[in-house]
Amino acid sequence: MRWPTRIALAALGALIIALGVAWFLHTHERVADTVDLPPRGEAAYNPLYALRETLRADGVEARSRQRLQLSSVPLGPRDTVLLYSEPRTLLPSEVEALLGWVDGGGHLLVRTPLPRRRADAARPWDLLERLGVHTVDGRTHCEPLLVTGQGGHIEFCNGRRFLVDAEPLLEWGDSGEDGLVFARLAHGAGRVDVLADFDFMRNADLREVPHALLTRQLLAPNWGAGTVHLVYAASVPPLWYQILTRGWMAWGPLLLALLAWLWMRTQRLGSVLPAPPVARRALLEHVAASGEHLVRYGRAPLLYDAVRTAFLDRLRRRDPLAAALEGEAGIEAIATRTGVSPRDVRHALQAPRPDDATAFRQRIARLIQMRNNL
Repeated sequence: MRWPTRIALAALGALIIALGVAWFLHTHERVADTVDLPPRGEAAYNPLYALRETLRADGVEARSRQRLQLSSVPLGPRDTVLLYSEPRTLLPSEVEALLGWVDGGGHLLVRTPLPRRRADAARPWDLLERLGVHTVDGRTHCEPLLVTGQGGHIEFCNGRRFLVDAEPLLEWGDSGEDGLVFARLAHGAGRVDVLADFDFMRNADLREVPHALLTRQLLAPNWGAGTVHLVYAASVPPLWYQILTRGWMAWGPLLLALLAWLWMRTQRLGSVLPAPPVARRALLEHVAASGEHLVRYGRAPLLYDAVRTAFLDRLRRRDPLAAALEGEAGIEAIATRTGVSPRDVRHALQAPRPDDATAFRQRIARLIQMRNNL
């Protein structure tokens, strides 16, 4: 190929590439897309992780842990404790310690138990029973929340409402049959806030402005005065759920390999095939095969002698007199006994030549006929 031709082809290729790049830039646009990644680390199992970090960013000392641990983490007189888990899980000693701490000026936030199909019987030492709080079983409905500049909002759609024996300092909801969703009770020198649910304080829900404002109002009595203790129940999914959702790249190929192996080992669909015949031979087939072998190798006289001996043995048993006679007398006696002509009897009792296959077959057949006629 000459140089001018090569240059022309190279120029044509460069022109095609340039046109493709120009078309791509004209029809496509670079945009920025934000993808929210799933939470990792402590944020994956601590539902109050965002609340703790928000409090710390506002200059409030905040701690979070899974259990109350009053023996290892003492509470100050101006601290705030938020029990995110159900209060029925507390021990009687922990309930007494909490109420004694609230009498000294502490601020406690507690929720009602989760709605169930059948309410558990209340125990006298439960925290809510000691505070005079009684849950209401019935259909739950939402409460409207008006926020300036944010419009209408609804809260407490999934919680269990309650009634209180004492007059609350603040309340939200219906104090009649429907029940309350929030009540602030005075207990000694401290305060106890009872809510139907804490779902608005979770990590993802705390991003909404109404939820953040409501949380700030609930923590307002001791805001900045002491440490905020966030006691949560770790929401770690079970192991089978973790394997099912995050381990599919390992168990998926293994499952496919197992199904393929089972498919290979199973019987194919279709008509049932008959069982293959078992390799066997009957007794007569063995005798015929032995005779053919002897004939093939020139041992036919042995077969004739065997058939003649078998005939004479039966003749001795059936007619000893005819078997004892010799010569023409014996031939006549055998002919009379078997019903065969003397000529055929004489011919059958004479041995054939080894190379005469026709005479061999005739004599064998005649001897067998005579033997069967005895």
